Amino acid sequence: MKKQYFLNAAIIDPKNSLDEMGGLIVSEEGKIEAVGKKVNKNNIPSREKFIDLSGKHIFPGLVDMRVFVGEPGYEYKENFKTLSNAALAGGVTSVVTMPNTSPIIDNVSIVDFLKRRGRDKSKINIYPSASLTKNLEGNNMTEFGLLQKKGIIGFTDGTKTIQNSRLMSRIMRSAFDLGCLIMQHAEDNELSQNGMMNDGVIATKLGLQGIPEVAEKIIIERDLSLLEDFNCRYHISQISSSKSLEVIEKKKDQIDFTTGVSINNLSLNENDIGDFKTFLKVSPPLRKEADRKALIQGIKDGVIDVIVSDHKPEDEESKRLPFAQAAEGSIGIETLLSLALELYHNGSLPLKKIIETITCNPAKILKIDKGTLKKGSDADLCIFDLDQPWKVDVSKLKSKSKNAAIENRKLQGKVLMTYLKGESVFNIQ
Repeated sequence: MKKQYFLNAAIIDPKNSLDEMGGLIVSEEGKIEAVGKKVNKNNIPSREKFIDLSGKHIFPGLVDMRVFVGEPGYEYKENFKTLSNAALAGGVTSVVTMPNTSPIIDNVSIVDFLKRRGRDKSKINIYPSASLTKNLEGNNMTEFGLLQKKGIIGFTDGTKTIQNSRLMSRIMRSAFDLGCLIMQHAEDNELSQNGMMNDGVIATKLGLQGIPEVAEKIIIERDLSLLEDFNCRYHISQISSSKSLEVIEKKKDQIDFTTGVSINNLSLNENDIGDFKTFLKVSPPLRKEADRKALIQGIKDGVIDVIVSDHKPEDEESKRLPFAQAAEGSIGIETLLSLALELYHNGSLPLKKIIETITCNPAKILKIDKGTLKKGSDADLCIFDLDQPWKVDVSKLKSKSKNAAIENRKLQGKVLMTYLKGESVFNIQ
């Protein structure tokens, strides 16, 4: 690989407090050699060719903490190759995959297979998570120690929640002893049973069973109470309501934990469901507009640490059904950055704060050396035009499944190029 020079770029790297015009040099080994305002045309060899970015932005490659891939078992929804293509088109270079596959990721033999497939079929950095409980049944813990040694980044039951408090306390104790990361999807089964959308006036009008906000709040309160005793690495996968936010805000200064939010809950609300739009059936459900605004404020205040795509491919047959029968989930990894930057364009959040939540913050939680442009790190880069308008055309998205919640949405800002370890892996041209 030849040494590469990127000049006249707007560089943002929140981890290193970098927000300036300048350039970036990638070494022959695919590492960042230099970055910042000192890298300009006058400071590089005169014969060297360079890429003039003309004021376009360079961000660290994005880190997405919650991604569902269909492999193994559901390759017809998404496989590692199509996931990789979609991620790179969205500037995402590192993902945490959920264990909700067939077979479920709950033993070391499956982990070996998963890592091989991820390495052979995708270009992105794959960090697999394993299930908290065997077969996702919520009864017996998986072998945290063995799985962690095999390269598992964290433990979660994906779309399911640990309901048993005694089991959750055992999980936290083991996680503390082994230094494991626990990622919990917060939803009380009894309260959310048969629920399809946010519990409220709109659900009543549509004749749909609601999921109350308190179903999420109760689990968060319980887990944070347990965390006071066990103090393990604990992450709330995604929250959806202002009630949950209030609980988290009160506990944030007392105990160590982190919180995520789905881009769906930052960009949409229950009103968008309209006449039974099943592509907007997600988990946690879309809440009221007041909840959406509260979540944005939570990011601004530093109460929420991470934004995730919650990328969950589903085939058309499972979505084009009556609302009650339709599968939950939407794709979103390719549109994550553009959609998040709506919050910058409309003045809701500073640009640097948004980039922080999808680069260095998730990398810090996962304890991986990603989401940064520091000297010596892998040159995982996202080159972005902040102003380019485009319209979401699901037929042109790279994902195998096309269940996008924001079909035909007009967005401002587009990924132009993505680099992985200095290698060009996506170019819009």
